[in-house]
Amino acid sequence: MKKYFITGLLVWVPLGITLWVLDLTITTMDQTLLLLPEAWHPDRLLGVHIPGWGIILTLLIVVITGMLVRNVLGQQLLRYWESLLLHIPFVNSIYKGVKQVSDTILSGQGNSFRKVLLVRYPHPQAWSLAFQTSVPGEVSYRFDEEYVAVFIPTTPSPVNGFYFMVRKSDTIELDMTVDVALRTIVSMGVVTSPEAPAVSHQN
Repeated sequence: MKKYFITGLLVWVPLGITLWVLDLTITTMDQTLLLLPEAWHPDRLLGVHIPGWGIILTLLIVVITGMLVRNVLGQQLLRYWESLLLHIPFVNSIYKGVKQVSDTILSGQGNSFRKVLLVRYPHPQAWSLAFQTSVPGEVSYRFDEEYVAVFIPTTPSPVNGFYFMVRKSDTIELDMTVDVALRTIVSMGVVTSPEAPAVSHQN
C-alpha cells in the first residue's frame, strides 16, 4: 500500500505544482487587462471568459516598451523615470538592486554571471555552485594575489544568496552554462544536465 501511495504522489505532486504555477502566472498576468478600457476586455467582446489573454497583452507591452526605449526619446523618458524612482526613499534601494541584477542577467553585457564556479562553502570540506561576478576596483587593489567575486545562490530560491570574494586558485571553473546551474540549484540537484562533462577531482 505504501509503495502505491508514494508512486501516486510522484505522479500528482509535480503535476499539481505545475498546474498551480501556471494558474498563478496566468491569473497574475490577466491583471494587465485592467489597463484596458472595460469595453475592450476580451470577456466583454467575446461574451465568454478565456484565461490567458493577459499573457498576450503582457508580451505586447514588453515588446512595445523595448521598441520605444530603443530610440532617443524613449531613452530620455526611461532616464527621467529612473531618476524619479531613485529619488524616492526605500523604493530607490529596491529598484537599484533589482535593476543591476536584471541588467547583469538579461543584457548579455559584461562578464558578470558568465562563469559557473565551484567554491568551498559553507566549510572547507564542501563545494557549492557559484556564479562569478565582479570585484570592485577599490577592493581588488587590497589583495596580493588574484581574487574573484562570487555569488552563491540559495536553494530553491536563487534570487537570494551570499556574495563573497575568494582566491581564484581556490575555485574550480565549470564547463556549465548559467541556465543549467540555475536549473540545478532551483531543483535542489534533482534536475541536472545529462551532458555534463566529467570534472576531475581536486583537493
